[in-house]
Amino acid sequence: MSKSPSQKPIEIKISTVVAVSAILHSADTQALDAALRDMTGGVADFFEDDLAVLDVAALPPGSVPIDWAALVALLKKYRLNAVAVRNAPTDMHDAILAQGLSLDSGKTRDDAPPKDGPKDIPTAAAQAGADAQVMVIDTPVRAGQRIYARGCDLIITAVVNNGAEIIADGSIHVYSSLYGRALAGASGNPQARIFALAMEPELVSIAGVYRTFEDGFPAEMARGPAQIRLAGDRIDIHSVNPVTPVNRS
Repeated sequence: MSKSPSQKPIEIKISTVVAVSAILHSADTQALDAALRDMTGGVADFFEDDLAVLDVAALPPGSVPIDWAALVALLKKYRLNAVAVRNAPTDMHDAILAQGLSLDSGKTRDDAPPKDGPKDIPTAAAQAGADAQVMVIDTPVRAGQRIYARGCDLIITAVVNNGAEIIADGSIHVYSSLYGRALAGASGNPQARIFALAMEPELVSIAGVYRTFEDGFPAEMARGPAQIRLAGDRIDIHSVNPVTPVNRS
């Protein structure tokens, strides 16, 4: 049977790709190895072959030169696949490109001013409308599924099973049981939070700060309504007290 003449050898479509941001505060591979070992707690599938963008903006002046080949290999050891480097100075570009990594300025398309002049300042109403965007999922999230709410909050009204991963640039609200992995503030928003009516996740993250629960979720809050938020560089867990019905009679 002959192929349809309209069939093309390749198609390019917009796709949602999630990458973790690895912010380097040191170029010492031994120190980075120790930090990653401590972060993952020996959990072999902590990162599950996630893509990683390396951010070098926080490196102190005069730090040792980065051994890019060793760094890429180290991340691969922890199942992180480096794909790009963000905020790299010009003198690093050749070495970065030689490893097959892309260069990322850290800017988005929205950062560039329009060709016809400066961008208008959005009104408060327009900002409120943008902030109100949300993705709603009404079906259970099964093991192996990954859902990403880009640029908005994520609301799920069904169970998030073990092995599932839910991600949002804003906050995450699960009006059921949360057993899988939940990553809020994925674009770097430290004010994002994670809420669930029954909280017992495998892993949570706020703005790239992770916490795992290989020893189990704190017993005093497991399977009950709880919220997770970021306090400095620490993940905090707080119970959510149910609302007491008001007697209006």
